[in-house]
Amino acid sequence: MISQVSHPRWHRGQTDFFFLGGDFNAAQAQMLAKVGNMFVAFVAATIFVYLARSFERQQLTYIFAGFSILCLLVFSFLVASPGGATVWTLYWFGDLYTTLMVATFFAFLNDSVAPAAAKRLYGVIVLGGVAGGAFGALLLVGWIDSLPLSGWMLVCAMSTFAVAIVASMAGRKFDGSSTEVPVVGKTEEPMTGNPATVGARLVFSSKYLLAIVAIVGLYEMVSTIMDFQFSSTISHYLDGDAITLQFARVFAVTNSVALFVQLFLTSFVMTRFGVGAALLFLPVAALLGSAGFLFAPVLLLGGFLNTADGGFAYSINQSAKEVLYTPTGRAEKYQAKAFIDMFVQRFAKAVAVGLSLLITTMFSGFESIRWLSLLTVVILAVWLKIARYAGREFSRQTDELPGRGHVGTSSDSNVSTGAVS
Repeated sequence: MISQVSHPRWHRGQTDFFFLGGDFNAAQAQMLAKVGNMFVAFVAATIFVYLARSFERQQLTYIFAGFSILCLLVFSFLVASPGGATVWTLYWFGDLYTTLMVATFFAFLNDSVAPAAAKRLYGVIVLGGVAGGAFGALLLVGWIDSLPLSGWMLVCAMSTFAVAIVASMAGRKFDGSSTEVPVVGKTEEPMTGNPATVGARLVFSSKYLLAIVAIVGLYEMVSTIMDFQFSSTISHYLDGDAITLQFARVFAVTNSVALFVQLFLTSFVMTRFGVGAALLFLPVAALLGSAGFLFAPVLLLGGFLNTADGGFAYSINQSAKEVLYTPTGRAEKYQAKAFIDMFVQRFAKAVAVGLSLLITTMFSGFESIRWLSLLTVVILAVWLKIARYAGREFSRQTDELPGRGHVGTSSDSNVSTGAVS
């Protein structure tokens, strides 16, 4: 909900944005904001790695939840008469909020669940997040005008407090277990190194982690381009309040599709056909959407780009991608994963922004937007090949683990901190 509430309202009556002497339309301005997210994410990843060395899993949730609640309370006052600075910082905070909370949650989960069990459980666990997204979108569609924006900030703050309470309960349950999650390798070394660079060093020493980087990075590039095409299509065909209503409708459909996929497909596919098969759903859906938009850039297919992305990205793809970390050690789960999920994602978005702006400046009018699909088709072909490799490597590594299929907590002194290769 917070990502939608904090979404900048450039599409309401504002069609131009001036920055560094350039004149950008609404969709282009949103993409520029994503470049700023990259710098925010680098700082967030560094802080996350530093704190993960000193605090337990649920304690990280307390810290980031407390920080988020404080920010939401501040924004509840600022949005009463928002200026340009408030709009931009709220947008960046919304991205930071989801980044930190999701990263903390999955670091907790991946550090507590073994690979074989993850294939069974992650579909159900991520279903909660998908259901929350669907509920939040539908709630906003029906009630967005019932509360001022400051009221929605307070709703998000209360929801965040509830997350901290649940984390406390889950942390006590896992800490009470005497079992350990088996991992690849074994070492006594603690997590060390420069918090700003240690995650990158772990990643570049492992082909397996590099495959995860590629999946994350290529997705962000494709998603950013498709989101730009989606926003441009709505801005081209609609205006005024019709734009806001169309965004709400598409988001509601997208979240409903994600809920269906997570409820009926994710666990079944991962347990029956494996994680590798689950990793293919999103790129295949995006490929169909991009090909369709290339041949017919109409409003319906523009909306389908968002559904093809969000309907699979935050359901089956999210579950499968997170399962990939389960056979790795604690350093990979916290330090490498923070680098990938926070910095790599935003860096890939910044690259996609540059590519999109470069291509759109070479062509004039809405018709040029369709040709971005040629680029996404090429990226998706590479993505599919890497996803197949990651699925095979995951199967190979989990086959080597002792005690597969078991759930429990991991002991820091018995968890690998070396890169998986």
